Amino acid sequence: MINRRGTLFLVVGPSGAGKDSLIDGAKAALHGDGRHVFPRRYITRPADAGGEDHIPVSNEMFATFLKRGEMLLSWQAHNLHYGVPLAIGEHLTRGRNVILNVSRTVVDLARETLSPVKVLYITVSDETLTERLHARGRESSADIKRRVARAREYVISGDDVHEINNGGMLDASISEFLSAIGSSNAD
Repeated sequence: MINRRGTLFLVVGPSGAGKDSLIDGAKAALHGDGRHVFPRRYITRPADAGGEDHIPVSNEMFATFLKRGEMLLSWQAHNLHYGVPLAIGEHLTRGRNVILNVSRTVVDLARETLSPVKVLYITVSDETLTERLHARGRESSADIKRRVARAREYVISGDDVHEINNGGMLDASISEFLSAIGSSNAD
């Protein structure tokens, strides 16, 4: 039996689009399915800071991981550093699909170096994005306006992109997310 390389699913979209909610829903639906991996990322944010389940690291430790080449992908956003452990590549080699929440800034690098890649581009209307960002209470009104404007400016496109509008019922968006993941091995 020949193992086909797994697909790297890059989940992208603006803060507040619901990427973590979709990932959590898919993770729950696929619990026990060894074909799909939902790895935790390194983030230079304390574990109790809220948000996604992650591996908290200091800025110094993050820099050490980078220097040692222990990151598959890394980026900086909103004064934090994010990284994907290098060991995730082993899952892809063994034919497992890896689903990651990443910055839109690393999509092209991943496409060039980690094929096959599929991009799950999560979108919502400006109004919904504004409401969600206000509700989480982390940003000022001026910051929210900048985030919404930036979301409109930074569009992901390509044959490998599957856009999911997450502005309606969460269960419907999770179903579409699962369908996009499930279609990757249908060769």
